[in-house]
Amino acid sequence: MTRWLIAGSAGLLGRDVTDLLRDRGEDVASRTRADLDITDASWVAAAIASAKPDVVVNCAAWTAVDAAEAHEDEALAINSGGAARLAAACADAGAVLVHLSTDYVFDGQSSTPYAEGAITAPRTAYGRTKLAGELAVRAALPESCYVVRTAWLYGAHGRNFVHTMLRLARAGTSPAVVDDQRGQPTWTSDVAAAIHALITADARPGVYHATSSGETTWFGLAQEVYQLYQSAAAEELQGLQNQDVERTLVSPRPITTADYPVPAPRPAYSVLGHDAWDAAGIAPIGDWRDALHRAFPGMLAAPPR
Repeated sequence: MTRWLIAGSAGLLGRDVTDLLRDRGEDVASRTRADLDITDASWVAAAIASAKPDVVVNCAAWTAVDAAEAHEDEALAINSGGAARLAAACADAGAVLVHLSTDYVFDGQSSTPYAEGAITAPRTAYGRTKLAGELAVRAALPESCYVVRTAWLYGAHGRNFVHTMLRLARAGTSPAVVDDQRGQPTWTSDVAAAIHALITADARPGVYHATSSGETTWFGLAQEVYQLYQSAAAEELQGLQNQDVERTLVSPRPITTADYPVPAPRPAYSVLGHDAWDAAGIAPIGDWRDALHRAFPGMLAAPPR
């Protein structure tokens, strides 16, 4: 049995990583931000010494993309400094590190999927801090780390785009949603399974892109969420005795990036390639629509966010 330590276990991804590993019978020590401040070297060392992990998964991060523009030093302290401290502790303990990163390390200007070895050129403070974390981890653990980049995450635990669209659909609102940014909506449970697969397959350390296959826009994702919700609502109405009950159908409205200004520029193209999975003999994550359909019952049952 592999011993795991999860940093940032209360977050959107950390919860699903922890749950999946426990469901698969692994020995898991979960550490929330309150339990483990990765910017504190003594705290990190104590956590490693206590858990004695074979594998550490770093889900702890500054993820507030817009706020990082005004607070880059604070974001850097977590996304790079914290990652470096975890990597150093793993090196001392002989543990493997799985470090989560992001599509924001790229410039977002491509028209074809970014390969794992593509040139990085972040355009935001968040992207710069996450790239610095990648470099620190790979320098400290060149033969025993996995940098797992992901993007457009959603899941049952925590706020995310799918939860927001579901809340608006329930309220009968027609939101304006950006239709000129392309990416890969990715379910956190699929990323958790991919991380587990890397370790159980003893895959070669390096960079992996854990995103769904296919691509769409934020507007395309919103449309799919609304359609799924309306189908679920229709089934619910069929079970009501009052068959005269009607539900007003609404849908999102497409807008451009220029119509929705934010402090940090968003990538126009966030589609990532998956060749490293094939090289490792592991199937990459499947189509984003299929994932959303599998995830939706859990999203629907989760508390509104």
